[in-house]
Amino acid sequence: MFSLSQEEPCAPSKDPVKYGELVVLGYNGSLPNGDRGRRKSRFALYKRTKANGVKPSTVHILNTPQASKAVNCKGQHSISYTLSRNHTVVVEYSHDKDTDMFQIGRSTENPIDFVVTDTIAGGQEGEETPITQSTISRFACRVVCERNPPFTARIYAAGFDSSKNIFLGEKAAKWKNPDGHMDGLTTNGVLVMHPKGGFTEESKPGVWREISVCGDVYTLRETRSAQTPGKLVSSCVPAYNSDSDVPEASQVVEQMWTECLLHPRLQVENESNILQDGSLVDLCGATLLWRTAEGLFHTPTQKHLEALRQEINAARPQCPVGLNTLAFPSMQRSRALSSLEDKQPWVYLACGHVHGYHNWGHRSEQEPNTQRECPMCRVVGPYVPLWLGCEPAFYVDTGAPTHAFVPCGHVCSEKSVKYWAEIPLPHGTHAFHAACPFCATQLSLTQGCSKLIFQGPVD
Repeated sequence: MFSLSQEEPCAPSKDPVKYGELVVLGYNGSLPNGDRGRRKSRFALYKRTKANGVKPSTVHILNTPQASKAVNCKGQHSISYTLSRNHTVVVEYSHDKDTDMFQIGRSTENPIDFVVTDTIAGGQEGEETPITQSTISRFACRVVCERNPPFTARIYAAGFDSSKNIFLGEKAAKWKNPDGHMDGLTTNGVLVMHPKGGFTEESKPGVWREISVCGDVYTLRETRSAQTPGKLVSSCVPAYNSDSDVPEASQVVEQMWTECLLHPRLQVENESNILQDGSLVDLCGATLLWRTAEGLFHTPTQKHLEALRQEINAARPQCPVGLNTLAFPSMQRSRALSSLEDKQPWVYLACGHVHGYHNWGHRSEQEPNTQRECPMCRVVGPYVPLWLGCEPAFYVDTGAPTHAFVPCGHVCSEKSVKYWAEIPLPHGTHAFHAACPFCATQLSLTQGCSKLIFQGPVD
């Protein structure tokens, strides 16, 4: 049985309860320039010493900006739904001793536990590529974990800012649900996909849904930032008190509610905002993989991946043309995608034959490695270096690294490669495509992976 060997530096020292981990797709074990503080490629969620969760309590219906400001300045967590300049619904949240809350977003302010920035496909080499305009919200989402077994984790769109508030402005998608509670969506949305069958070698892709501020599940909008929400799939919002600070405004507010985005709801069973092992959370710029503590127990460890690397190198694979011995670089060099080594394995992705580097067989002078003819079988296709996948959380089994993603050349087990080749990941405002989890490079539409063919030593 394999267990995760990586320790979270900030973890409590005495038998900590681990809820799970969030791992950012597109990074091969660490950020390009290393993990620093709250900015890292993976974030472990541990039971807090003291509960910091909140739950909805009192609803205020306000008709003046001054009244809204007074409620927001009370020091409590709250969500404000602005219906017009002078009409706002504020839902106060009270302390919940039974839950822990963790917040994720682009902001580096104190309320954010896990700082996430836009992932650049294949952009791990050298310095991090600067983002001119991020599409990730500063306070993107929050994960709420139950402090008692089975430690259920739930995902919600939006996070509370430094003043403990969430603001949904006039232009934000928001509405009143049939059961009376207000809800809304963030600008670019928080999408979630739960795989069918958990995160195993037998798993299949699930359906992408959008999560609301209150944790309800909706079908996707026409585009990522459209003001019209999808259909309601599942609701998890508990009832809360209604306390109108301005009773005479209730009719006006009720009329505005009817003008909010109310659309037919489609109830579907067995869908919720509860994260399960292998759930994907997309923040429109970065996609996170949720691994439960139990799921991580079954993943390969770093020591196991290193043993597999050494086993391949011990077999002394050779270049079938140059007859020189090949060897995969160390795990540390593979994570950083550092400069190529003399013994670096290269592969013709169209056929899978593994070679050492050589400078012949070009079919294109402009892009010499995109069209190369394999000297073994004469098949023409991309010719790229091979790098081991070093992030254990992306593996669905503990099998040997026998397959490579096309066109990036990251190597992992056959079942892991085939699993990710079937997962459509959000891209831009309305597109989806499969990508390598280790570098976020879009996979080839005609050939998402390639089986590697090694030649053993001739002596």
